[in-house]
Amino acid sequence: MSESPYWFLAFFAVAALGFAITPLLVARIWAKAFSPAKPGPDKNATYECGLQARGDAWIQFKAEYYLYGIIFLVFDVEAVFLLPFAVAFTDLPFGAFLAILLFIFLVVEGLVWAWAKGILNWR
Repeated sequence: MSESPYWFLAFFAVAALGFAITPLLVARIWAKAFSPAKPGPDKNATYECGLQARGDAWIQFKAEYYLYGIIFLVFDVEAVFLLPFAVAFTDLPFGAFLAILLFIFLVVEGLVWAWAKGILNWR
């Protein structure tokens, strides 16, 4: 009888599970063996540059700052994806042209959405 050609897939699935679970188990065993058993003032203290924390650490940020950053990243990545297409434009098949048109449409749709929501208005 010949062996099934799918045994190597089962082996790789077990190996992938092993690579994922082994570090978690080792970290759990390490924590159980070497961590202090009970919380104390030293264990619960926040360490920042060796100085004791004073006052409230909460700072109120406007969510718009994060939205500006996310929109910048989206359009920055768009430029990275459009550059190779622009370089090889004449050698690409029609299917690649349709794919890049769909990509540009989705990015422009995101820009229109951000504009309609007023995210691009600096307040």
